[in-house]
Amino acid sequence: MFESVHGLLDEHAELQKRLSDPAVYQDQALARKLGRRSAELNGIVEAYNRWKQLGDDLDAAREMAAEDPDFAAEVPDLEATHEAAQEKLRRLLIPRDPNDARNVILEVKGGEGGDEAALFAADLTRMYTRYAESKGWKTEVLSSTESDLGGYKDIQIAVKGSSNDPAEGVFAHLKYEGGVHRVQRVPVTESQGRIHTSAAGVLVFPEVDEPEEIEIGANDLKIDVYRSSGPGGQSVNTTDSAVRITHLPTGIVVAMQNEKSQLQNREAAMRVLRSRLLAHQQEQIDAENAEARKSQVRTMDRSERIRTYNYPENRIADHRTGYKAYNLDAVMDGDLGPVIQSCIDMDEQHRLEALGE
Repeated sequence: MFESVHGLLDEHAELQKRLSDPAVYQDQALARKLGRRSAELNGIVEAYNRWKQLGDDLDAAREMAAEDPDFAAEVPDLEATHEAAQEKLRRLLIPRDPNDARNVILEVKGGEGGDEAALFAADLTRMYTRYAESKGWKTEVLSSTESDLGGYKDIQIAVKGSSNDPAEGVFAHLKYEGGVHRVQRVPVTESQGRIHTSAAGVLVFPEVDEPEEIEIGANDLKIDVYRSSGPGGQSVNTTDSAVRITHLPTGIVVAMQNEKSQLQNREAAMRVLRSRLLAHQQEQIDAENAEARKSQVRTMDRSERIRTYNYPENRIADHRTGYKAYNLDAVMDGDLGPVIQSCIDMDEQHRLEALGE
């Protein structure tokens, strides 16, 4: 695998030259693309240089070991450090998801369970918002439909990071959240204290940086306007400000009604539509390319039950990785890092094994 490093070192050097040219920044999309690739290669270059330096130090210690016991004593520690550096470099050389550095549009929808499912959807939304805060990311509510009890029938949130490094990207972490999240607890509406099971669905889409990335024909869209409504279906606006956009070639539908301005709702709907189209294109690429190994952790099956939140036992369990902990209260307050890291680690291991096949 390490034979590929030299080509990446050359690519990194060439990128540094291009990024030092002021003319590159006249095209912000190109500059962003080059910056992301440079950030990804920076880690590889640093890991390679450390692995090579440790290898040189180990060779020198072995040569001197016969003459100097101090060098002989250093050899075991250097061997262990060199092996750890080699493993780190090996993992960094695994091809990344091309969308890892992107921001995200995250959708949470109450599922089976009525008002309780909507309340759980609100709890998940708070969990993701707190997690984003802990990572230094910004969140923006694009659209939401509240339930009568204050939960969310559905909500769409944009999550924006600040790093060009794909390993630190928003999508690199949140992409594993797509699927069905099941909750077991006593609902606030339950007078007998019985535990109920309900669910909420989460969808995660990489956000498009520039509108030009996704080609949408003038005749590809059907746009409808209507009056927005609140809980219970009552009208909350006297003008036709809500917007529903249908992408005719794919059948993807996006509706927005949070803003009072039809123009603002249309802009938000187009933002979500482009992200869904980007995800749709990636799904097609994965399906058509027999050599592309899709993640065994981040599946495209949106009906898959991925996690259970058991309140009576304060237990969180991820059904894909086997992760289990009894700190559900902390997780719901945003301490989601270890859960997501279990998905990252398992996915990396699968991809390493695939490279060795």
